[in-house]
Amino acid sequence: MARRQFQLPELDEAFLDTLGLAWETIEEGGVQWLLLPGHGLPDGFDRLVVDIAIQISAGYPAAMLDMAYFHPPIGTTSRRPIPNADVIQILDGREWQRWSRHRTAENPWVPGEDDLSSHIHYMDAWLVAEIERI
Repeated sequence: MARRQFQLPELDEAFLDTLGLAWETIEEGGVQWLLLPGHGLPDGFDRLVVDIAIQISAGYPAAMLDMAYFHPPIGTTSRRPIPNADVIQILDGREWQRWSRHRTAENPWVPGEDDLSSHIHYMDAWLVAEIERI
């Protein structure tokens, strides 16, 4: 059974349920995390599927979501290094690769418009952009 150590906003939970994945919320070291198993990756990565962790910021949804963590760590099939993806964090007893990607002035977090679904779509865009850099 999926762990639900805290609740997300109702719209986020409804979005996650549409994915058909056994998502979980956990709290570790006073930090809240969403764990999303079985997320597909675009062609060009050395794995087809990974688990994703997203830190749920204090003050979310007014406060932005930032970065994403992947387990197991991922690389490109070209073996080209991925910038700003070299930090490993232990979470839930597993090693997670942090991808340090942030909103910009051109693409800011907009409270009331942005949410978990927009963050996941933004994250998917990073993944595609990384492969297109090859």
